[in-house]
Amino acid sequence: MILALNRILIRSADIFFSFLGLIFFLIPAIIIAILIKFDSKGPVIFKQTRVGKGGKDFRLLKFRTMNRNAESKGLITVGTADPRITGIGSVLRRTKLDEIPQLYNVLLGEMSLVGPRPEVRKYVDQYSPEHRIVLSVRPGITDFASIKFSNENELLSKSDDPDQYYVEHLIPEKIRLNMNFIEKPTIGNYLTIIWLTLRKLFF
Repeated sequence: MILALNRILIRSADIFFSFLGLIFFLIPAIIIAILIKFDSKGPVIFKQTRVGKGGKDFRLLKFRTMNRNAESKGLITVGTADPRITGIGSVLRRTKLDEIPQLYNVLLGEMSLVGPRPEVRKYVDQYSPEHRIVLSVRPGITDFASIKFSNENELLSKSDDPDQYYVEHLIPEKIRLNMNFIEKPTIGNYLTIIWLTLRKLFF
């Protein structure tokens, strides 16, 4: 009963905050779209197939921050000076404004504001049976792992093999942190993560 109530409250909060966010960021989003078009060739919105709840694929939305066909040179971003990142893209990534379109994913129910960050199929296929528990909940825009590893690109840049380091070290640690919310999916925990994320970004 309590678990069901929390699910209803969290989904209601997702709908309310994502709808409010889309309205609030409407003008900034239009400005960002114009800057992206002037900065480099390619679409304004970057769409990437990610794995969601139940192992189901969905199209995650972001403002494009890289040059076209950047994925052909790797799925992870290494360091803060990755040559694939555009000028405006660097600013968007640093401020997390590239994530704004994901509010639409939340509104559709494909994501939640809070939950494990969705991975591409390549990395999900390497999950251990224990790791696959993250697929039992909606993926999110932010979580405890996102807060702790906000400097993820810098960590990867220090590794001789970033892809291996990501799979063997970062993914297991992220999932361990994600368990805090997966095991306690309460509205209180949800609001705490949102507050901690805002504090990390703006304070």
